[in-house]
Amino acid sequence: MQDFHLWATFVIIGATIIAYASERFSMEAVSLGSLSVLLIFFGLFPYASGSGAELTPGRLLAGFSDPALATVIALLIVGQGLFATDAVDEPARNIGRLGGTSGRRAIFLVVIAAGILSAFLNNTPVVVIFIPILTVIAAQRNYPGFRAFMPLSFMCILGGMTTLLGSSTNLIAAGVAQDYGVTVNFFDLTGMGSILALVGGLYVLFVMPSMMRERPSVMTRDNTAQGAQFIGEIPVGAGHPYIGIKSKAGMFPGIIDLTPRLMHRRDVPILPPFEDITISAGDTLVVTGTRRAFSRALALGSAVAEPDETAESGGEREEAGDDRQRPGPDYHLVEAVVAPGSRFAGRTIQLSGIRARHGVSVFGVQRKSRMARMPLSEIRLEPGDTLLLGGNYEQIMQLRGDHDLLLLEHSAEPVPQSRKAMIAISIFLAIIVFSAFNILPIVVSAITGAALMLAFGCLTIYQAARAFDRQVFLLVGSSIALATALQATGGAALIAEATVMALRGAPVPVVLSVLFVVMAVVTNILSNNATAVLFIPIALGIATRLGAPQEAFIAAVIFAANASFATPIGYQTNLLVMGPGHYSFRDYLKAGLPLVVIIWLTFSFIAPWYYGL
Repeated sequence: MQDFHLWATFVIIGATIIAYASERFSMEAVSLGSLSVLLIFFGLFPYASGSGAELTPGRLLAGFSDPALATVIALLIVGQGLFATDAVDEPARNIGRLGGTSGRRAIFLVVIAAGILSAFLNNTPVVVIFIPILTVIAAQRNYPGFRAFMPLSFMCILGGMTTLLGSSTNLIAAGVAQDYGVTVNFFDLTGMGSILALVGGLYVLFVMPSMMRERPSVMTRDNTAQGAQFIGEIPVGAGHPYIGIKSKAGMFPGIIDLTPRLMHRRDVPILPPFEDITISAGDTLVVTGTRRAFSRALALGSAVAEPDETAESGGEREEAGDDRQRPGPDYHLVEAVVAPGSRFAGRTIQLSGIRARHGVSVFGVQRKSRMARMPLSEIRLEPGDTLLLGGNYEQIMQLRGDHDLLLLEHSAEPVPQSRKAMIAISIFLAIIVFSAFNILPIVVSAITGAALMLAFGCLTIYQAARAFDRQVFLLVGSSIALATALQATGGAALIAEATVMALRGAPVPVVLSVLFVVMAVVTNILSNNATAVLFIPIALGIATRLGAPQEAFIAAVIFAANASFATPIGYQTNLLVMGPGHYSFRDYLKAGLPLVVIIWLTFSFIAPWYYGL
């Protein structure tokens, strides 16, 4: 009966992998389907090990409370907090400048830097650091995000192979080896690991990006949508940050992202080029810019909503002497189209009554045909005009179903809380430091960091909920259930024993090579840490019987267990980049499987020479 459970588990795992790879069904459907089949099977045919431990539904569902899953979800929320405060915008710009005008060169520099850093820090927090930076650089340079995030994960895994601290897998494997009397020092992995990282890095940087298939992503959509130009106006009141900016070469270099098209000074229009003009209080600038540019201006306080409406939406008054108010974390910008037959058509924005009726402010208007240069308040609306509206989330959602303004709901984005950027960065750095130096487990640091992001108002509950990735949640939970069943029924031990039996009498290099490829397969199905724990005793036993150097077999276990490139469940960093890159299970097979083969072949050819076998 035990064999029945074992082989049934193999069949379920095989069918699940095939279903993931086929992409005929959504990842959520496959995850729920495999979990349901597993629960039903072990519910109808209960299983108990030789020691009497039962494989209960509780054990199978324990993956949904796994620390790795909680860590990933919490880090996604922390990353959302960094975006919501624009905390990574300036660092990304600075790093991007190192790459010159080439988006590809800038991405390469970031990925290489992440790989080097992951040799000395656990690669999971390194990936967390660089995901938001890569996102901003890719958006700024119009570089396809799907070609950047998976290389980031793979380079960090490769970099993590080179030292003892580079990966939790290395530490766990070294700990098990220590129990058997074998010590692994900090740089024992560096020589062979550097060779593998160099060979694998060449593939990751120069071959893999061209293999990736483009998929629609939020980042791509937002970048396209935010490229449209709106015309709006900025009144320069007392204490405004634009006061004192002088024109140069006909423009105002101190105004970032927005382009001044007209200035009104005491009702006198001044057209560009602006020569020898200094902005002063009382001026009104008519500007053009993207939705992102207006959002940034609101965050920095250079554009403001009406005082009473800003206060309603959670705005906060600035320091004494500055009567400007900045919108709170619930304040959003959204686009809406003036419908044919709208009551607002033909009216000026000032007299349209939009704010009186809906409680939202008009920050800009976009029209397909050319518009005359005039203050925003004097523009007469036409059917088909796209308005840039600002208000709190509840006010914006009340526009649903309105027949005069057609809400483009997908365009709703919160205004960045730039004044809280340092708080977000401090929380983020604290997570990295506490995790990297093992002061606290990373799951504790990550969850605490997510809670602090919410407590300090860096993001709202709604934004945190949007950061939750249901694909990752279901994929990890169901995969851990499959791994639990595989271990409990003896499937993992069977694979290890069969490998040992098949290698009897083979030369040492062949034994090492076959053992490596078996572990590389297992680590992509089970988990890297479980693979390391399972195979370290087996590898040491084989080395003793063959009279071969134990360090060669320990290195084989560590490098093979880290070769978790072929599935998103293979390693935590693969899961972290899955959402930002909008990858499918097949993407990992397509791009990661060749890398597994490259690492295996490189190790098989170099290891006998390197370890003197």
